[in-house]
Parts: sequence; structure tokens; C-alpha cells
Amino acid sequence: MKLIHLSDLHIGKRVNEVSMIDDQAFILLQILRVIDEEKPDAVLIAGDVYDKSVPSAEAVTLFDDFLCRLTLRKVPTLIISGNHDSPERLAFGNRLLEASGIYISPVYDGTVRSVTLTDEHGDAVFWLLPFLKPAHVKRYYPDEGIESYTDAVRVALKAMDLDPAKRHVLLTHQFVTGAATCESEELSVGGSDNVDASVFGDFDYVALGHIHGPQNVGTNRIRYCGTPLKYSFSEEAHHKSVTVVHMGAKGDLSLELRPLMPRHDLRSIRGTFAELTENPGRWGAQDDYLHVILTDEEDVPEAVGRLRLIYPNIMKLSYDNTRTRANRIIDGAVEVQRKSPLQLFEELYEQQNNQPMNEEQRSFTQALIEAIWEDSL
Repeated sequence: MKLIHLSDLHIGKRVNEVSMIDDQAFILLQILRVIDEEKPDAVLIAGDVYDKSVPSAEAVTLFDDFLCRLTLRKVPTLIISGNHDSPERLAFGNRLLEASGIYISPVYDGTVRSVTLTDEHGDAVFWLLPFLKPAHVKRYYPDEGIESYTDAVRVALKAMDLDPAKRHVLLTHQFVTGAATCESEELSVGGSDNVDASVFGDFDYVALGHIHGPQNVGTNRIRYCGTPLKYSFSEEAHHKSVTVVHMGAKGDLSLELRPLMPRHDLRSIRGTFAELTENPGRWGAQDDYLHVILTDEEDVPEAVGRLRLIYPNIMKLSYDNTRTRANRIIDGAVEVQRKSPLQLFEELYEQQNNQPMNEEQRSFTQALIEAIWEDSL
């Protein structure tokens, strides 16, 4: 059985206030060409279909077009909601779509939907587990003592009826412990959203979403396929691809990557204003999405406007010089961005009280932040 694993399309996303919708339409057509060449038995989309819980009309139209093109190819498509999606909105019409081979995870109600596909090796059962928080699972299993994301996922998986003789594939959208992250992902407070990979021991393949960098987690059996496009400059070194899963008899699994080439790359260039303007050809494609880092010691008047005459898709401009390094503007801003609310509160507490928080205070604060986080969604 051959599977195409996708995730984190983030349709409708804006990067540095630039709409990515045309780039997303371009890359989805490229993915369709991969599907035409590979002729998979199913396409798996592991969450974050949209970038917002209430997506724009153009985002919905683009995804609708993508699904229509998949149905014309008669490829079963299995979809779950991610943390950026509204599970209710994404699942609208899911029972009607089944007739066209589109299977979307319903809102979690204590059970996990499954879809069975068959090949020469027998049945393969696909489990559609949408993004979960502990509160979602506690509602249906109040006696299970669920305190963490690992607990929540473990309880949700335990409720499944897994036939050990069959192959089982899980689609899920969580942050699995050990995965490498980047700026464009929305992580929970204090790293508390980590899920231990041990909970996935009964599955032949785990199609993960949530992390934007393609990677295995300990084994090729547990895989983040990554985003099809770069969505922040922290991803500029990523090599985006489609993960093709070859699943034979139980225990027989191999992966293949099909590279994706964007309409515009997203990357950084660094140099003085004179260097960047005198010979622009040396800096690569001029219409890429760029973070321009000027190394001039003095600010250049109207630098962005002047540079955009050469590089029309500048997304960001910053300076790296003696002054900014002294003020820690570049590295410091990134450092603060990557700290969790709990870490920031701990630093504030220590500055105000001249001593670190103790474990009881830390636990109480983390629980309080979690409660506020839950109430805000």
C-alpha cells in the first residue's frame, strides 16, 4: 500500500503580512502532480489544513478546489483537524463527502473514527485522531486521572479496539517529545503539550502533523512530513517535500521523499547596502521572499523602498552591526519569542523577588496558565 503523507498546509496564511495564497495554490498543483506520478492508495492530511479557525473565503475556495481535484483522481483522502483548525467547521459535511472518498475526523467525542482500506496484504485500519488537549479527553474519561498531553493521548488510544493481526495507521496532530521545532509553530505553555512517543507503540505508521520541519521521531514509523512551504525565516534551511509511505505486510515499511519547489523561495541575504545593490545577481533569485540583513554601521535612508526596486518581495529588513549586537536586538528578539509564558513569568518572578520560584509555585503557575489557555480557546 502506498500513501502520500501531508500536513500543515496552513491555507490562508500570511507571512510577515504577505498573503501566501498564490504560493499555496502553486504548491498544491505540484503536490497533485506528485500524486499523479505516484498513484497512491490514499492521501493523508495530518491537520492544520487552514491557518485560522475561521478561514478566509479564498482559503476555503482553494482547499475545496484541491479536494475536488483529488476526488476526480478517485484517491481516498483522510483528513484530521489540527490546533489551527476549527474541528466543527472542518468536519462540516463530512458524512456527505464520504461518498466521494473524503474522510474527515469529526469533533472528538470520546471515540476515534477509523477507515479501513484493503490491499493484497489484507486490511489496513486508519485512525483519525484530531488535535487533542487534556480537557477534551477528561470530559469523556473523568476517572482516568489525565494530567498531561501524554495522558490524554494514551487514554484516547487505549479506547480504540486494535486488532493486532491488522496494520494500523494513526493520523494525529501533536508535539511529540524530541521533535525539532521552529518559530512558526504554536507550542503550548512550558512545553506541557509534549506527547511521549511510547504511546504510539501499537501502530505500524504514525502520520504526524504540527511540526514544520520534516523529520522522523526516533524511527521512520513515527514521522512529521513537515509543511509544503516555508512559513518563517527559521525554516529557510528546510528542504520541503512530500513523504511517500510504502507499507507492505505488517512490519514492512519504507519512506521516500519527493522534493517540492516553491514559486518563491524564502531566505535571508546579508551584506552592506552597496554590496546588495551593485551586483544583485550574486544574491540569487531577486523575486524570492527575502529577509535582508544590512551590515552597514549607519542606518540607510529609505533602505526598504530603495531595495524593493531590485528585490520586490522583501518581507523583512534588519541590521546586524556593532550597535545592534551590543543591544542584542537580533538574537535577543528571537530568544524572547522562543520562551514560553511560564519561562517568562519565572524570569519576572526572579527579578522581582531576587530568588527563583520553588517547585510548588512553578506547578501552580503552570496549572494557572494552562487553565487560562484552555479558557481562551
